[in-house]
Amino acid sequence: MSHFLLFYEYVPDILDRREPHRDAHLALVRRWKDEGSIVLAGALGDPPHGAAFVFRVEDPARIDEFTREDPYIAAGLVTERRVESWTVV
Repeated sequence: MSHFLLFYEYVPDILDRREPHRDAHLALVRRWKDEGSIVLAGALGDPPHGAAFVFRVEDPARIDEFTREDPYIAAGLVTERRVESWTVV
């Protein structure tokens, strides 16, 4: 298994717009964490401007599966996303 980081950048008014989608987004993160594919996840900044997720998966294409399911992306709350491989020492 390899580690990958997924970074999100949020819309400027994320706090105003996320509420209708937040429970479904957090449920998705919990499901992936419970199956062992997400190690850690959380918002970046205060107030948040983005988020970071640590994935532990064999194939980084699995992260695309996650983003296709994420209500935040479907609702247009994520303006940019990127995946980086992470070498853990």
